[in-house]
Amino acid sequence: MGRKRARNSQMHGLLVAIVSVVFIMVGVGAVVVPNSTCYALDDSGHIHDFSNLIGQLFEYERNKEPDLAVRFCKDVESRSQQGYVNFGRFDKFNQFIASSERGNFTQGYYDGDLKDCESSFDKLGRTSQINIFCGSCPDGKCAGGLGCICSVANESTCRVTIDLAIPCAEPGPRVFEGFTVGFHPRSWEIVYNGMTQWGYEKPSIEFSFSTEQRDVTLYLTAISALSDLVQTPTIKISPEKGLNVRLSGSGAKGNPPTTLSPTIILVHWTCKKVLDTPYSVEITIPVKNYDPVQFTFAKMCAQTQEDGGEATRGWAIFGILSCILIVASTLFCCGGFVYRSRMQHLHGLDAIPGIALLSACLETAGGSTYTRTQTDNTINPFMNVERQGATTQPRRTSGGTYGSI
Repeated sequence: MGRKRARNSQMHGLLVAIVSVVFIMVGVGAVVVPNSTCYALDDSGHIHDFSNLIGQLFEYERNKEPDLAVRFCKDVESRSQQGYVNFGRFDKFNQFIASSERGNFTQGYYDGDLKDCESSFDKLGRTSQINIFCGSCPDGKCAGGLGCICSVANESTCRVTIDLAIPCAEPGPRVFEGFTVGFHPRSWEIVYNGMTQWGYEKPSIEFSFSTEQRDVTLYLTAISALSDLVQTPTIKISPEKGLNVRLSGSGAKGNPPTTLSPTIILVHWTCKKVLDTPYSVEITIPVKNYDPVQFTFAKMCAQTQEDGGEATRGWAIFGILSCILIVASTLFCCGGFVYRSRMQHLHGLDAIPGIALLSACLETAGGSTYTRTQTDNTINPFMNVERQGATTQPRRTSGGTYGSI
């Protein structure tokens, strides 16, 4: 038994070392959320991943009371000949935080058995709290190996407090807590609490952007007291040629984001070369005194595209030419009106440049006979009366039109 325990201890120590090295290597590029919820952040913001201990059984024998068993990051049970009594379960909503009183970390287990605990706080049934000590117990026990339960204290029949010593891995990267990145001002699909979410830690076809999507908007938020630590983001494209990417917006300039006033990063991309596999667009946001926030997008390019700036430039040229034409036409009309009024002694509509040409066009479109009849009637109203009295049929006059407006 002694050799077996020693061998298990050596294997566990080797596993912890490997996990620590891999975690640190990954953390150099990006702070990715661990695979499980069995992790915690210490007082300085460094992440500690305990995923390798999930389900590890720790037992504590008591003489006059039932034995206690802890399945790490799963549940706590009291075991006796009468059966098992559950003292809480661990899930992603339970607290796993740095301890401010006893030990290095604290875990909360809730929703245990309700029997005789129906009136407990918030009707959570039996609950338990685990104070985690890294390395060994306060009295020096459990040094090395897989760890053990140091002590157990029953606060009541419905709550128990446990001191647990376990080997803790080396601290991971320092997380910029409270920082989020999402596609909406109040969402955090990409980065939550300073950690990159799964699907954006590396290029993924399931989370890729289609060829037709020319841009995407990102919203950044952070705790206002630490927002000044956020710096200007950078991008890295792989392959380097074939996709043009440009960042704009307040977030691209390094403006500090807050929860009430998020900053925006507009990602504009244009496909210049068709590629069967998606392009990798890696965006890194440096944070002073913390590990950088890094996430990666996958961009598909099934066809080539023109730069959006060329179309904008064309509309700008069209607008400038239109303004020049309007101003020139206005100056020509005003200048011609003044010249014809003073030099040619024309008044009213006759002084407007081009009015004669317009009158001729209207005269041609309206017909010459109608114009002459209207002119005769307007010039001599008495003749119009005489004609109406002489005959009831309208009489047309022959001949060409004369005069002008």
